[in-house]
Amino acid sequence: MPEPPRRLLHVSSCDRSGGAERVAWNLVRSLRTRGHDAWLAVGVKKSRDSQVIPIPHHRFGGPWARAWWSVRMRAQALEGRVRGAVRLSRVAHRCADPRKWIDELRGLETFRFPATRRLLELTPARPELVHCHNLHGDYFDLRCLPWLSSTLPVVLTLHDAWLLSGHCGHSFDCERWKIGCGQCPDLTIYPPIRRDATAENWRRKQRVYADSRLYVATPCRWLIDKALQSIVAPAIAESRVIPYGVDQSVFSPGDRAAARAMLGIPSKATMVLFVANGIRYNRWKDFALMKHALRLLAERVRDRPLLWFGLGERASAEQVGSTRLIFVPFQSDPARVAQYYRAADLYVHAARADTFPNAILEALACGVPVVATAVGGIPEQVNGLRDAAGSEPSAGSMWNRYDDDLATGLLSSPADVVGLANGLTRLVVDRPLRLTLGANAADDARRRFDLQREVTDYLAWYEEILAAQPAAVTVGA
Repeated sequence: MPEPPRRLLHVSSCDRSGGAERVAWNLVRSLRTRGHDAWLAVGVKKSRDSQVIPIPHHRFGGPWARAWWSVRMRAQALEGRVRGAVRLSRVAHRCADPRKWIDELRGLETFRFPATRRLLELTPARPELVHCHNLHGDYFDLRCLPWLSSTLPVVLTLHDAWLLSGHCGHSFDCERWKIGCGQCPDLTIYPPIRRDATAENWRRKQRVYADSRLYVATPCRWLIDKALQSIVAPAIAESRVIPYGVDQSVFSPGDRAAARAMLGIPSKATMVLFVANGIRYNRWKDFALMKHALRLLAERVRDRPLLWFGLGERASAEQVGSTRLIFVPFQSDPARVAQYYRAADLYVHAARADTFPNAILEALACGVPVVATAVGGIPEQVNGLRDAAGSEPSAGSMWNRYDDDLATGLLSSPADVVGLANGLTRLVVDRPLRLTLGANAADDARRRFDLQREVTDYLAWYEEILAAQPAAVTVGA
């Protein structure tokens, strides 16, 4: 049966960016292609899409506040292109509402974003359902969740663990988020705060959730398990695990030789790829571990040239042993990014913390085997290869899981440089195994990580949620 057209408002920090923002952007565009009215309300608008609506904080308050909000919006539009734009945006926000500055000095997460209560007025027709994505990023008043969720059904996709904690997007080994935070071991984790007000931040969020009713989705079981142990749990009306999907009309296996010729990569070199934003200083990734593992790899395979490409960083090339490290700036064209995957022999993803990285899904969809650290939801993405003896995984390890007819890569424990190097070495040396895992990866991605499957899963859930609502809620204005 054809899907009835729905009016759906998604909320995200930005439209054209990476990670969670890209997930929201892809969902909205795909919903439109299926005939639905889908809008995206954002803190920062970078595209020219008419159905992407910047949340207009600059329209509220007195002349002083409106003027500074306007400055902030213009500065945000220049972030990543003009030096100093990020700093100007922050200063403008503080000037628009000086109380935010006081909050920052105290270590409090600020929720002072006046247009949040006007979300339902931004679209040409009243939405039937609101789907929220990352709510951190200085654009959303979290205190509006009780009002919003009592007015319309609210689906909330968790892309990280910020909503569960007193300030951090990922807690690493700390579990104080379960008991009230306070005595934070690291205030610099994104989003950073100046002083340890994590206990108060945690309590403020707890009060918000106590009066909210949310339909919570996560891309992996790992994150929903955390959510169900957290302060968000009382607000969860229903939860689903809906893995991200990638556009497989773009990310799919292709001609490796043609991709290398287009990108100017030597045909005989062994190419290892890694994709991330700000690779060398990204807190969630482990660039130092990766470099060390590459050095070990180079010592073991001296008979072949090795190239490591880091996509998402503007920097000079480096030499690590006999391995050449080449950095490539962020590429906005997905088709060109797909060519880097097709050109690669294998994909490596060394992370300290991660949820469900899109880059791994894109590599798998392009038929590239993955070597990664087993953190967060990554073990739910990569079918780790069982070892030669066929033994089961040891406690705390996700290294050995699947026979080679189902495996899509190799997994090592976080911070295990020898384990990561062993995985890289095994796939560099064993070409038949590498090709088998690559073919498995493409097949598995087609089944589990297709964008259209993700859209279908969300639409089916939307229908269930809307069907269960009182008639007054589902009737549009």
